[in-house]
Amino acid sequence: MTKRYTMALDLKDDPTLIAEYEKFHQAVWPEIQKSIKDAGIEVMEIYRWENRLFMIMETTEDFSFEKKAAMDAANPKVREWEDLMWTYQQGLPGVPEGEKWQVMNKIFEL
Repeated sequence: MTKRYTMALDLKDDPTLIAEYEKFHQAVWPEIQKSIKDAGIEVMEIYRWENRLFMIMETTEDFSFEKKAAMDAANPKVREWEDLMWTYQQGLPGVPEGEKWQVMNKIFEL
């Protein structure tokens, strides 16, 4: 059985930066795609409205954010990607400085 997570993050509200961010996501580095899959993420989709991002992840049953964070910390290419992406990203309002994607709570299902 897969698990599903929904997450949100903001981009800096600058049309040039947003366009650059989208361009990077049209050709995500192969090492990043591999690291995502190796962590147990089977499906990942990112949507944008204005400067707000919304991510859907479907993962294996044994996926954990802690395991993914440890894997990312040990992978220089992932750290390089994350540093680059932080050029375009900013935390959601009210989130502690430096925190990125925030897990959202499901409040309705039909």
